[in-house]
Amino acid sequence: MTSIRVLLVDDHPGFRQAVASVLATEQDFEVVGEAGDGRQALEMARELMPDVILMDVSMPLMEGTEATRRIKAELPYVKIVVLTAFDWEPGVFEAVKCGAETYLQKRFEPQALYRTLRGVMRGETPVSTVMARRLLDEFARQARNPVPPPAAELTLLEKDVLEQAAEGRSSEEIASALAIAENTVKNHMQNVLEKLHLENRVRAATGAQPEDPR
Repeated sequence: MTSIRVLLVDDHPGFRQAVASVLATEQDFEVVGEAGDGRQALEMARELMPDVILMDVSMPLMEGTEATRRIKAELPYVKIVVLTAFDWEPGVFEAVKCGAETYLQKRFEPQALYRTLRGVMRGETPVSTVMARRLLDEFARQARNPVPPPAAELTLLEKDVLEQAAEGRSSEEIASALAIAENTVKNHMQNVLEKLHLENRVRAATGAQPEDPR
C-alpha cells in the first residue's frame, strides 16, 4: 500500500504531535515532516515533496495563506488542507483562493481528518455549508467586477449544486434533488474550485488586488 505523505504545519508543537498521533493509527498515512511557520513549510515542501499539507492559517514569520500561494506556485500537485481554530476565519477563504483544496476545523474528529485527506487525494473537493456560501458570494462579486481576461463563470448546474450545498445538503441529497449522479456533484464542486483558483492566478498575473469577499 502506498502511503499518503503528510507535512504538518502549525506553530504549536503539541497540536502537531496530536495530529501525528492520530494519523499514525492508520496505515495509509505517513507524516514526513513538521513545520512551525509558513516559511519553514515552504522550505520543507521543496525538500520533502509531500502529497498533502495540513496548513494552519495563523502563524509567525509567514502566514498560511502566503505559504499556500507560494507552495502552489512552485508545487501545484501538492494538496493543501487549511486548518482553522474556528468554523471560519478571514484567512481561510484567501488560502482557498490561493489554491488550497478545502479547510478543516482543528477540533476535528479523527474520521473527519481521514475522510478529508483521502478525499482530496482522490481529487474530491469537500465543501462545507459556509464555504459554499462564500463561493457563491465570490463568483457573484467576480461577475460585478471582472478582471482581464474575464474570470470563468459558473454554469447553471454548478450554481445549482453550490446553492444546494449552501443549504446544508450532502452530495447524495444534491444528486437526488438535481437528478444527477453523486460523482457528477463531486465533479462540479471540483470544477468550481478550479475556476476560483484560475481567477486568483489571473489576478496575480495582471497585478490586480483581490477584494475582501466578506
